[in-house]
Amino acid sequence: MNYMAMSNLLYPLNPTLKPPLLSPFLNSSFAQINFPKKPRNPTTKPRRTHITAQSNGSDSADPPDRLISALCYFYPFFDGIQYGKYVIAQFTPIQALIQPLVPAIRVFKSFPFNGFLVFLTLYFVVVRNPNFSRYVRFNTMQVIVLDVLLIFPDLLERSFNPRDGLGLDLLMSFDSAVFLFLLVCLVYGSSSCLLGQVPRLPIVAEAADRQVL
Repeated sequence: MNYMAMSNLLYPLNPTLKPPLLSPFLNSSFAQINFPKKPRNPTTKPRRTHITAQSNGSDSADPPDRLISALCYFYPFFDGIQYGKYVIAQFTPIQALIQPLVPAIRVFKSFPFNGFLVFLTLYFVVVRNPNFSRYVRFNTMQVIVLDVLLIFPDLLERSFNPRDGLGLDLLMSFDSAVFLFLLVCLVYGSSSCLLGQVPRLPIVAEAADRQVL
């Protein structure tokens, strides 16, 4: 695949209690009051800050769940591939990394509403389907939230579109940062799922938790 084909594809984001005081006038044993003591170190359960990967009542995700979850992380990457136009053009290793994905990216970008159709399919067929394990539904919801966040760099790029100078340099840096973030999310998310672990992406993981019951 030559550089021009790649370029055309990318240009189409506790207090202690004091002991009870005994009155000197109350010497009888029955007059002494025993105050309940508050434990100095109460045992409290630690707050859970992670999700346990479970599928069909087991402690680990099943292989099909791992594969489905791993594939979902390609969705936001394909949807935001255009933000990598500057990085891909400058770095040959990234070109070699993206090259095997070009046919799939072409199919994804071949119809303008493919991204929206994939969004609806993932949300209503997977996330809202109790037949899928929580492991799959969480990862799917996480990539959906990540894709929704791509609206913001898209709006920024449409409203701020410099042709040269410092503005263009800032835009190139911003687009490259978005692309690299999507690439890291793809590699981290997919590899974690294939290993049966639960990837928690910054910003989007908490939102995905609230959506998956």
